[in-house]
Amino acid sequence: MSFVPNAMPLSQLSIGSSCTIAEIGLNGLLRRRIQDLGIIPGTTVECLRRGPSGDPTAYVVRGTTIALRKEDAHLINVFPI
Repeated sequence: MSFVPNAMPLSQLSIGSSCTIAEIGLNGLLRRRIQDLGIIPGTTVECLRRGPSGDPTAYVVRGTTIALRKEDAHLINVFPI
């Protein structure tokens, strides 16, 4: 994954905060699945809540709630809004 100035991993987004997707650092089938869920550069995402152990985290993407594991969300760079 390349360095994106002022970006941070999606996994570090606070609950209730929103961001814009900057870059997806996943490969292969997982990258395709993430993109099929609507997570592509420029998309706005809101962090909704975390699981009881802190993983997975629920995000709102294009009006739909999805859950991502911390290890996957850490490879998605975002710009906080």
